[in-house]
Amino acid sequence: MIDYKLFSPGPVAVSPKTYQALTQTVMGHRSNDFVELYQSIQPRLQRLFYTDDPVFISTSSAWGAMEGALRNVIRPNKKVLNCMNGAFSDKWNDVAKRCGFITGAVKAEWGQNIDPNALRKALSEGSYDAVTLIHNETSTGVMNDLPSLLEVINEFPEVISLVDCVSSFTVVPVEKDALGIDILITGSQKALALPPGLALMTVSNKAFERAEQVEGRGYYFDFLEFLKNHQKGMTPSTPVIPLIYGLKSKLDDIESEGLQNRYDRHEKLNQIVHQWGIDRGIAFFSKEGYRSKSLTCFSNNKNINLPRLNLELKRRFKFVIDGGYGKIKGLTFRISNMGDETEQTIHTLLNSLNFLLPEFID
Repeated sequence: MIDYKLFSPGPVAVSPKTYQALTQTVMGHRSNDFVELYQSIQPRLQRLFYTDDPVFISTSSAWGAMEGALRNVIRPNKKVLNCMNGAFSDKWNDVAKRCGFITGAVKAEWGQNIDPNALRKALSEGSYDAVTLIHNETSTGVMNDLPSLLEVINEFPEVISLVDCVSSFTVVPVEKDALGIDILITGSQKALALPPGLALMTVSNKAFERAEQVEGRGYYFDFLEFLKNHQKGMTPSTPVIPLIYGLKSKLDDIESEGLQNRYDRHEKLNQIVHQWGIDRGIAFFSKEGYRSKSLTCFSNNKNINLPRLNLELKRRFKFVIDGGYGKIKGLTFRISNMGDETEQTIHTLLNSLNFLLPEFID
């Protein structure tokens, strides 16, 4: 029996209300009842994505949609440019290579943001069909400057933009249509505070037109298959209906709180965690001006024994934080403030850390 709470940056803690929503009766996914459920949440999702385009619901992790998006928009002998400044953006490059695509890269050191000028230079030199970009690089706590980067991408009309906003969606506004994003993807298990297993993606007309030119799109993530079923209020394959009930419940929560209030809450909680670190002389790993609003990635400049700290935090207080990810595991640690967290829950976690920290600083 799991009796601890996650403050790691995904999956995050799920509320009892959301868990309860998952228990509703499952209907046939080709029934009128499902069509009613699907169509009832569509305009609500469009508002959160700031788009007039359809929002597709995929039974997969976000990575399924992220890989599938590549297969929809890259033509033979064309390339994909991957913006790489952390574990997950690096992984998108690896995924593209595994799919057999020709890749290019705009790289920044982990903890740094993607430079718009470097992006412009790379796009000017290559024959690219698409650019991949992680808005909020969860591994390093860096939030890239989306408006500046999209301004550059949109200077190249043939290029399709693929943006992951898994850990920024509903934390900060991501205005798809206004920014000119072609494909915007999120998942259920981070900022939305749902269990894992659901991806949401919204696709522009430009990306649909590109998909029509691409063979070998497959079936499961074929944009045109999604669109055909979406027009009937359905998904191409059997969906995870309990999670869609959970999504509907989460949309109720967001609307009840108010979207701007949700953004403000995340900002305030993020600043509380930042100030906690500053007060204790703990350094930030991510660059000033580009720090995530949904989590904080600290450098382990105090030589904290992170495995032992997390073990005791879990044993004594029933909380879990993250001890760093990928090549910076142990050199950093991360605290999430995304989803349903409140001032009370964040202060309770930080007070627990205050109690334990003196024991685990070498």
